[in-house]
Amino acid sequence: MFTGLVETTGTVMGFTPIDGGARLTLDIPFGSELSLGDSVAVNGCCLTVDALDGNRVSFDLLSQTIRVTSLGNLKPGSLVNLERAMSAMDRFGGHFVMGHVDNTGTITALEPVGQDHRLEVRIPDELARYCIDKGSITIDGISLTIANLNGTLLEFWITPHTFGRTNLQDAVIGQPVNLEVDMLAKYVEKLFTARESAGI
Repeated sequence: MFTGLVETTGTVMGFTPIDGGARLTLDIPFGSELSLGDSVAVNGCCLTVDALDGNRVSFDLLSQTIRVTSLGNLKPGSLVNLERAMSAMDRFGGHFVMGHVDNTGTITALEPVGQDHRLEVRIPDELARYCIDKGSITIDGISLTIANLNGTLLEFWITPHTFGRTNLQDAVIGQPVNLEVDMLAKYVEKLFTARESAGI
């Protein structure tokens, strides 16, 4: 379980295809604090630590992970957003984030407005029903509030704090981003679907 509050960014050191999957190696500032088997959200995708060498941390990616997420587009030098799984004793900020990417979207605008940045992301049609005005969604692991909703086009306002500590500082228009919609919306949909099927 994560919160969508990015701790810091890491840098891609290597991306090696292996039998339909891949091994992703990152330089992680808190790498020395990790243990084998720990969960880390990398651009919003929950990955398991498979190898450690100081701050050099490796993860094995399944073929499905590469297919559903944007991680297959990473190259050496790419910045990635990082968040460790939350502790039971932590304060809870952001929103409930599972680290299970639903699909990818595309950045259609990213521009400075005063001290802030305006971000637009186009999402797939099938995810739009889970989005509401002022609702939450995770973009590359960042918990963001939807400022404006126009069909499949979502608008966000990014504070200087968020912009400076995430991979948005290197983002470009046309770039794919990982999406995870609010899990609470999925549960509500399933409950209502079950009720309708039962004729309740």
